[in-house]
Amino acid sequence: MECGKLKGRVAIVTGGARGIGKAISERLGAEGASLAIVDIMKEAAEEAAADLRGKGMNAMAFGADVSKPKDAEATVQAVLDEMGSVDILVNNAGITRDTLMMRMSEADWDLVISINLKGTFNFTKAVMRPMMKSKYGKIVNVASVVGRMGNPGQANYAASKAGVIGLTKTAAKELAARNITVNAVAPGYIQTDMTKDLPDQAKDAFLTVTPMKRPGSPADVAGVVFFLCSHDSDYVTGQVVNIDGGLLM
Repeated sequence: MECGKLKGRVAIVTGGARGIGKAISERLGAEGASLAIVDIMKEAAEEAAADLRGKGMNAMAFGADVSKPKDAEATVQAVLDEMGSVDILVNNAGITRDTLMMRMSEADWDLVISINLKGTFNFTKAVMRPMMKSKYGKIVNVASVVGRMGNPGQANYAASKAGVIGLTKTAAKELAARNITVNAVAPGYIQTDMTKDLPDQAKDAFLTVTPMKRPGSPADVAGVVFFLCSHDSDYVTGQVVNIDGGLLM
């Protein structure tokens, strides 16, 4: 396949085996990046990597629990050992455990925060040294419009994604002088396995307040992530790009 703007770059995509993460992996791979697909389910990562290799891309699978610092450190080291560098990190892994705050268990609060926010911290910290050593890096964190506006029944998810936004801006300030950019994308209502089980009433509520009157696709997110991973965004850092059909304009 023809290589594109990311030729020679190695990209880690957490939660890269399905949904938005898979779409991001495919887009980065189509632009020439070598892919490290990370998922807590190693078998799913292996299936995704095999599928991408079948499309002519260079992809490897890695199993990791993003909430565990040692898993993040070991995965980054394995990518360095087996693929030669880490140039791009996309922190996409995330989960939901939705319910109203008065019914939310401590376990569901802790689980969402540990994966969505702590996981982003763990992998960002793990790639810092190799990126600083090479004086190059692109980090893109997948946040959510919910982290900017709040949403009933998603206190844990909204808090985690708001935290990701704060983490993004702080990391951007700390790493800018080393030629490392850190940005976030904030998807709105995107059609994925995570959202397909939402009640029709919830889907209609999102579409009512979305000026474009349609949900987005994983490819819509992947396109913006690619821009933030390419040289076209070399002077863009600390930003949060809404991908929401105008929801938060």
